[in-house]
Amino acid sequence: MHAVERRHTFPRTHRLRSKLDFSAVFDAGIRQSRGPLTVLARPNDLPHPRLGLSLSRRVGNAVRRNRIKRLLREAFRLMQHDLPRGYDIVVIVRPHEPLILAEYQRLLSALVVKLHQEWEKRSAAEK
Repeated sequence: MHAVERRHTFPRTHRLRSKLDFSAVFDAGIRQSRGPLTVLARPNDLPHPRLGLSLSRRVGNAVRRNRIKRLLREAFRLMQHDLPRGYDIVVIVRPHEPLILAEYQRLLSALVVKLHQEWEKRSAAEK
């Protein structure tokens, strides 16, 4: 038997790009913070999670901001199959020294799992 082949790509369909997508997450999302990251999530009707990043200029110069964005996108790309399905995720970054990839993966994973549990509680309470 073959294991299911998982492609670790990060296509445009897995990204939040429009202002409308971002505002929907900001308006309806639940928020969790840990370390330099604040993550907001909102269920979507897609079979995969989508990622949006928000970094202000206070985080650092363009080189630092782009490095942090690259590391966060890579962390998401590698973990996307392990994250709960069907969420729009926005990561807000506060000023900090860039961390290593494994640290961003750990933070992102913990925050998304916590948000997923929160949404599960909400949907159970509504039933």
